[in-house]
Amino acid sequence: MLALAPAAWLAWQIRNEMLMGTGALGADPVAAIEHFLGIWAIRMLMLVLAVTPLRQITGKPMLLRFRRMLGLYVFFYATLHFAAWVVLDLRMDWSQIGAAIAKKPFVTVGFAAWLMLVPLAATSFQRAMRALGRRWGQLHQLVYAIAVLAVLHFWWLVKSDIREPALYAAIASVLLGWRLWKRLRPASSPRRTATAG
Repeated sequence: MLALAPAAWLAWQIRNEMLMGTGALGADPVAAIEHFLGIWAIRMLMLVLAVTPLRQITGKPMLLRFRRMLGLYVFFYATLHFAAWVVLDLRMDWSQIGAAIAKKPFVTVGFAAWLMLVPLAATSFQRAMRALGRRWGQLHQLVYAIAVLAVLHFWWLVKSDIREPALYAAIASVLLGWRLWKRLRPASSPRRTATAG
Protein backbone atom coordinates (compact mmCIF):
# COMPACT_ATOMS: atom_id res chain seq x y z
CA MET A 1 0.00 0.00 0.00
CA LEU A 2 2.92 2.36 0.58
CA ALA A 3 3.59 2.25 -3.16
CA LEU A 4 0.20 3.92 -3.72
CA ALA A 5 1.07 6.87 -1.47
CA PRO A 6 2.68 8.94 -4.28
CA ALA A 7 -0.40 8.47 -6.48
CA ALA A 8 -2.68 9.45 -3.58
CA TRP A 9 -0.55 12.54 -2.87
CA LEU A 10 -0.69 13.57 -6.54
CA ALA A 11 -4.47 13.07 -6.67
CA TRP A 12 -4.82 15.32 -3.61
CA GLN A 13 -2.65 18.02 -5.21
CA ILE A 14 -4.68 17.86 -8.43
CA ARG A 15 -7.89 18.19 -6.41
CA ASN A 16 -6.54 21.23 -4.58
CA GLU A 17 -5.34 22.77 -7.83
CA MET A 18 -8.74 22.31 -9.50
CA LEU A 19 -10.80 23.54 -6.53
CA MET A 20 -8.61 26.26 -5.06
CA GLY A 21 -5.88 27.02 -7.58
CA THR A 22 -3.15 26.49 -5.01
CA GLY A 23 -0.34 26.49 -7.55
CA ALA A 24 1.19 23.46 -5.85
CA LEU A 25 1.87 21.88 -9.24
CA GLY A 26 3.77 24.90 -10.54
CA ALA A 27 3.33 27.02 -13.63
CA ASP A 28 2.80 23.98 -15.87
CA PRO A 29 0.64 21.46 -13.98
CA VAL A 30 0.48 19.00 -16.88
CA ALA A 31 4.27 18.80 -17.15
CA ALA A 32 4.48 18.44 -13.36
CA ILE A 33 2.00 15.54 -13.39
CA GLU A 34 3.84 13.79 -16.21
CA HIS A 35 7.20 14.23 -14.51
CA PHE A 36 5.94 13.05 -11.13
CA LEU A 37 4.39 9.88 -12.55
CA GLY A 38 7.40 9.14 -14.74
CA ILE A 39 9.81 9.56 -11.83
CA TRP A 40 7.83 7.15 -9.68
CA ALA A 41 7.70 4.61 -12.50
CA ILE A 42 11.51 4.72 -12.68
CA ARG A 43 11.86 4.56 -8.89
CA MET A 44 9.65 1.47 -8.74
CA LEU A 45 11.68 -0.02 -11.58
CA MET A 46 14.91 0.55 -9.67
CA LEU A 47 13.35 -1.17 -6.63
CA VAL A 48 12.43 -4.16 -8.79
CA LEU A 49 16.01 -4.42 -10.02
CA ALA A 50 17.32 -4.07 -6.46
CA VAL A 51 15.40 -7.07 -5.11
CA THR A 52 17.72 -9.77 -6.51
CA PRO A 53 21.01 -8.16 -5.37
CA LEU A 54 19.54 -7.51 -1.92
CA ARG A 55 18.36 -11.11 -1.69
CA GLN A 56 21.80 -12.38 -2.71
CA ILE A 57 23.59 -10.08 -0.26
CA THR A 58 21.29 -10.66 2.71
CA GLY A 59 20.44 -14.29 2.02
CA LYS A 60 16.75 -13.56 2.61
CA PRO A 61 14.62 -15.17 -0.13
CA MET A 62 11.51 -13.56 1.37
CA LEU A 63 12.48 -10.37 -0.47
CA LEU A 64 11.49 -12.04 -3.74
CA ARG A 65 7.86 -11.91 -2.64
CA PHE A 66 7.86 -8.15 -3.13
CA ARG A 67 9.28 -8.18 -6.66
CA ARG A 68 6.10 -9.11 -8.51
CA MET A 69 3.98 -6.49 -6.74
CA LEU A 70 6.64 -3.83 -7.30
CA GLY A 71 6.65 -4.77 -10.97
CA LEU A 72 2.91 -4.16 -11.17
CA TYR A 73 3.43 -0.75 -9.61
CA VAL A 74 6.01 0.03 -12.30
CA PHE A 75 3.32 -0.67 -14.88
CA PHE A 76 0.76 1.32 -12.88
CA TYR A 77 2.85 4.48 -12.72
CA ALA A 78 4.19 4.10 -16.27
CA THR A 79 0.65 3.73 -17.62
CA LEU A 80 -0.52 6.81 -15.71
CA HIS A 81 2.52 8.69 -17.05
CA PHE A 82 1.67 7.64 -20.61
CA ALA A 83 -2.02 8.43 -20.12
CA ALA A 84 -1.21 11.90 -18.77
CA TRP A 85 0.85 12.58 -21.88
CA VAL A 86 -1.87 11.29 -24.23
CA VAL A 87 -4.89 12.85 -22.52
CA LEU A 88 -3.64 15.99 -20.77
CA ASP A 89 -0.70 17.02 -22.94
CA LEU A 90 -1.71 16.01 -26.47
CA ARG A 91 -5.47 15.89 -25.77
CA MET A 92 -5.85 12.55 -27.55
CA ASP A 93 -4.75 13.98 -30.90
CA TRP A 94 -3.79 10.61 -32.36
CA SER A 95 -2.04 12.01 -35.41
CA GLN A 96 0.17 14.14 -33.18
CA ILE A 97 0.73 11.20 -30.83
CA GLY A 98 1.76 8.93 -33.70
CA ALA A 99 4.08 11.58 -35.13
CA ALA A 100 5.74 12.10 -31.75
CA ILE A 101 6.30 8.35 -31.28
CA ALA A 102 7.76 8.05 -34.77
CA LYS A 103 9.92 11.18 -34.87
CA LYS A 104 11.00 12.07 -31.33
CA PRO A 105 13.61 9.63 -29.98
CA PHE A 106 12.79 10.22 -26.30
CA VAL A 107 9.13 9.44 -27.01
CA THR A 108 10.04 6.42 -29.13
CA VAL A 109 12.13 4.76 -26.43
CA GLY A 110 9.62 5.65 -23.72
CA PHE A 111 6.78 4.13 -25.70
CA ALA A 112 8.89 1.04 -26.43
CA ALA A 113 9.58 0.64 -22.71
CA TRP A 114 5.88 0.88 -21.91
CA LEU A 115 4.98 -1.65 -24.62
CA MET A 116 7.48 -4.09 -23.12
CA LEU A 117 5.88 -3.63 -19.72
CA VAL A 118 2.48 -4.76 -21.01
CA PRO A 119 3.28 -8.50 -21.39
CA LEU A 120 5.20 -8.48 -18.11
CA ALA A 121 2.21 -7.07 -16.23
CA ALA A 122 -0.15 -9.45 -18.03
CA THR A 123 1.91 -12.49 -17.00
CA SER A 124 2.71 -11.48 -13.41
CA PHE A 125 0.45 -14.16 -11.98
CA GLN A 126 0.89 -17.77 -10.88
CA ARG A 127 -1.33 -19.13 -13.66
CA ALA A 128 0.79 -17.39 -16.30
CA MET A 129 3.99 -18.66 -14.68
CA ARG A 130 2.72 -22.24 -14.80
CA ALA A 131 1.45 -21.90 -18.36
CA LEU A 132 4.67 -20.38 -19.74
CA GLY A 133 7.12 -22.53 -17.79
CA ARG A 134 10.72 -21.64 -18.57
CA ARG A 135 9.59 -19.06 -21.12
CA TRP A 136 8.19 -16.97 -18.26
CA GLY A 137 11.67 -16.25 -16.95
CA GLN A 138 12.95 -15.49 -20.44
CA LEU A 139 10.06 -13.09 -21.06
CA HIS A 140 10.61 -11.25 -17.79
CA GLN A 141 14.24 -10.61 -18.65
CA LEU A 142 12.79 -7.79 -20.74
CA VAL A 143 12.94 -5.78 -17.52
CA TYR A 144 16.64 -5.15 -18.19
CA ALA A 145 15.93 -3.61 -21.60
CA ILE A 146 13.06 -1.65 -20.07
CA ALA A 147 15.41 -0.16 -17.49
CA VAL A 148 17.85 0.98 -20.17
CA LEU A 149 15.07 2.47 -22.31
CA ALA A 150 13.45 4.21 -19.34
CA VAL A 151 16.71 5.89 -18.37
CA LEU A 152 17.33 6.91 -21.99
CA HIS A 153 13.81 8.32 -22.20
CA PHE A 154 14.43 10.48 -19.15
CA TRP A 155 17.95 11.49 -20.24
CA TRP A 156 16.89 12.55 -23.74
CA LEU A 157 13.84 14.38 -22.38
CA VAL A 158 15.90 16.63 -20.12
CA LYS A 159 17.32 19.57 -22.02
CA SER A 160 19.84 21.05 -19.59
CA ASP A 161 20.16 19.72 -16.03
CA ILE A 162 20.96 16.02 -16.39
CA ARG A 163 21.76 15.36 -12.74
CA GLU A 164 18.52 13.51 -12.02
CA PRO A 165 18.60 11.19 -15.05
CA ALA A 166 22.32 10.67 -14.43
CA LEU A 167 21.50 9.49 -10.91
CA TYR A 168 19.05 6.88 -12.18
CA ALA A 169 21.49 5.88 -14.92
CA ALA A 170 24.12 5.26 -12.24
CA ILE A 171 21.71 3.23 -10.10
CA ALA A 172 20.62 1.14 -13.08
CA SER A 173 24.26 0.60 -14.10
CA VAL A 174 25.14 -0.68 -10.62
CA LEU A 175 22.13 -3.00 -10.44
CA LEU A 176 22.61 -4.38 -13.95
CA GLY A 177 26.38 -4.53 -13.47
CA TRP A 178 25.89 -6.64 -10.35
CA ARG A 179 23.97 -9.21 -12.38
CA LEU A 180 26.62 -9.26 -15.08
CA TRP A 181 29.37 -9.69 -12.48
CA LYS A 182 27.52 -12.55 -10.83
CA ARG A 183 27.00 -14.24 -14.18
CA LEU A 184 30.58 -13.86 -15.39
CA ARG A 185 32.28 -14.59 -12.07
CA PRO A 186 33.84 -18.07 -12.15
CA ALA A 187 32.07 -20.44 -9.79
CA SER A 188 34.18 -21.77 -6.93
CA SER A 189 34.96 -25.46 -7.27
CA PRO A 190 33.93 -27.76 -4.40
CA ARG A 191 37.60 -28.52 -3.65
CA ARG A 192 38.53 -24.85 -3.44
CA THR A 193 35.49 -24.12 -1.30
CA ALA A 194 36.31 -26.98 1.06
CA THR A 195 39.91 -25.82 1.38
CA ALA A 196 38.87 -22.25 2.05
CA GLY A 197 36.26 -23.29 4.60
